Amino acid sequence: MSKPEYLNDRERRAWYGFLTMQEDIRRHMNRQLLATTGLSLADYAVLSALSEAPAGSLRIFELRERLRWEKTRLTHQVSRMVTRGLLERQSCAEDTRGNNVVLTAAGRSAIEEAAPLHVRYVRQVFLDALSPRQLDAIATASEAVLEALQDEPFED
Repeated sequence: MSKPEYLNDRERRAWYGFLTMQEDIRRHMNRQLLATTGLSLADYAVLSALSEAPAGSLRIFELRERLRWEKTRLTHQVSRMVTRGLLERQSCAEDTRGNNVVLTAAGRSAIEEAAPLHVRYVRQVFLDALSPRQLDAIATASEAVLEALQDEPFED
């Protein structure tokens, strides 16, 4: 068995900085949204994806692909949101085995109220903290990593 290659100082700084930034932004955004709208960041993600879909409706697998979530996570999240009246499940006309997840009037109202607050917060904690050059660098780096994830299976 070969010895693992550990991260050097530069790699560790980039990797842990990225992870810490991502977690802190998510935690702070979740707190902000909950305090101002009663929605969690997960609620917001689901409502946002559905609000951008035609007729506020997506098949569960389409929603999962857009959010990049695991099936069980999405299933539980949707169930909680259905209970709260933000979403409903409807039979799919094209495939009777499937369901559509549909934004309710309450769900549409919630996302319309939360979206401007969310955008303002994204600007405040992320966009305004970066120069245009840094913003371009993050976008380029994100695109490169996402492309690598599509192209290369994980090697053991």
